[in-house]
Amino acid sequence: MQVPAQFEYQRAGSVADAIALLTRHGPESRVVAGGHSLIPMMKLRLAQPEMLIDINGLDELAQIRIEAAGDDTELRIGAMVRHAQLLASPLVAEHFPVFTDAERVIADPVVRNRGTVGGSLCQADPSEDLAAAFAAVRAVAVITGVDGERIVPVRDFHTGPYQTVVGDAELLTELRVPIRPGGGSCYLKVERRVGDWPVAAACAVLRLEAGTGGGTDATITEAGIGLTAVGAEHFVAAQAEDYLRGGPAAEERFVEAGRLAAEHCHPTADQRGPADYKRHLAGELTVRALRTATARALGRPAGQEA
Repeated sequence: MQVPAQFEYQRAGSVADAIALLTRHGPESRVVAGGHSLIPMMKLRLAQPEMLIDINGLDELAQIRIEAAGDDTELRIGAMVRHAQLLASPLVAEHFPVFTDAERVIADPVVRNRGTVGGSLCQADPSEDLAAAFAAVRAVAVITGVDGERIVPVRDFHTGPYQTVVGDAELLTELRVPIRPGGGSCYLKVERRVGDWPVAAACAVLRLEAGTGGGTDATITEAGIGLTAVGAEHFVAAQAEDYLRGGPAAEERFVEAGRLAAEHCHPTADQRGPADYKRHLAGELTVRALRTATARALGRPAGQEA
């Protein structure tokens, strides 16, 4: 079966309008943005919504900006930001190259031109690239409903495969990422072919405090390690993060962090490879991502990570 079941269609004119439509039509309604996940599922009748609510006209959710948040600043990414827009953003590249790295290896230009950041997170695929990146940077998600906004850490956003905390009459509207000095980040992925889902992927986000040795004795004050496609709880390697925090940004520490990341993930064998191979990749990619994130935090040229 390659034809969707019958459904109604309405185009939302605002966030409030979208929430009202979701409330009116109940759990059998679905939101469509890029549609790269939902439409194929509808064609196969794995999803059969009675009402499709189109939010492509909500330009207020398609902004990337920096705003003050108390004494700090935040990078704010609207849920309708397209992958290509995130990839091309100089603000994103300056503050969080982990997103630029990830977007370069997501699918192909056709998908990146239409697919959205919010749609990727809400699809909650266990192999999704951006979920690990947003978890590693400790982003928070802004979810809007009839009672207003609520803030949920991205690490609590996914409750299981293809499941999130977004309710039936709610909409993910924005992602917020705290900007702090001394940071560096990196995303690395192994795939069978260009644009494929990852066999395994890892990202590292570090904040360093330089010592007196010109960067050679920098201390890791905060660490985030994201993993995808390897069964990591909440898309992160929490044990490796705890190990790194407060210690030196040294190669032997990175190797041990990689070992911990591999030890505490739970990959499953599939057509992309056996579990042991994926576990090995999780550890090795973690080490490499930590090296590059450190080099970026210290302002070293490419190729001088170690």
